[in-house]
Amino acid sequence: MPSAMEGSEGGEEGEILRYEETEDDNVSPTDLSELLKEGTKESHDRAENTQFVKDFLKGRIKKELFKLATVALHFTYSALEEEMDRNKDNPVFAPLYFPLELHRREALVKDLKYFYGEDWKEKIQCSEATQHYVDRIHHVGQHEPELLVAHAYTRYMGDLSGGQVLKKVAQRALKLPTTEEGIQFYMFDNISNAQQFKQLYRARMNALDLDKNTKERIVEEANRAFRFNMQVFEELDKLGRSLTEEAQDGGFPVHDGKGDLRKCPYYADKLGKAGPGCPYQAAVALAKQPLVQLILAACVAVAAGAAAWYLM
Repeated sequence: MPSAMEGSEGGEEGEILRYEETEDDNVSPTDLSELLKEGTKESHDRAENTQFVKDFLKGRIKKELFKLATVALHFTYSALEEEMDRNKDNPVFAPLYFPLELHRREALVKDLKYFYGEDWKEKIQCSEATQHYVDRIHHVGQHEPELLVAHAYTRYMGDLSGGQVLKKVAQRALKLPTTEEGIQFYMFDNISNAQQFKQLYRARMNALDLDKNTKERIVEEANRAFRFNMQVFEELDKLGRSLTEEAQDGGFPVHDGKGDLRKCPYYADKLGKAGPGCPYQAAVALAKQPLVQLILAACVAVAAGAAAWYLM
């Protein structure tokens, strides 16, 4: 089992936890880490095979959609870390409290400032699927804190594993700066070795004083957490299908004329500035005017007559 070396107990602020790698020879099938690993395999596979995740891994991620995903993460981790702070001295969670190493809230604020500007708070809102997830986290933290480990395990262990792959994909696909703006969420500066830290975290989970029934409830809650994540992915996938590809070479993104005009990236960028709004909508509205239709019809007739004369 991994063991903490000289350092902070639970990762106190201002100190960096040090740890060493040891083999997991003493892991038992009844340990919480093993029960979670085996008990969430199916949910993990389903989450990885959602269309949003598959597209993301292939680099098919639009910047507007990535920004919305970052917003969802912000609300999720704000709730999770609020409840973790609330239960930092509770024996059912205290050994897993690593604010310096794991907390993502401040990193997500940096990403949101990069994508939305200093007034980012005024430009974002919690989506329906994310709100359901947030509500459940608050319920657990306040009424069933022994289940909080399920949500922490599902999020942070994933961030230290597959999340590092997504970081590279996002940076390349979205042409984000090499200085790592926009992907601070994926940066764990106070963890020198992710694999060793995950071993330490699992060892701490296995040391929790939990009976069989509580362990089963934690596994059930972890599967529920996966379902919440999948619902957020599905919501993002639906939003992604309504977004058009952004213009290349620095051009303005355009709206396809479908859905809410306020969702047009061009309109959002230009809101409050000069200009009437989305160019697509303006063109369609203009084309519907009777006088414009008459002029267009006359132009077509003239063009047709000229073509017929030329071909005679």
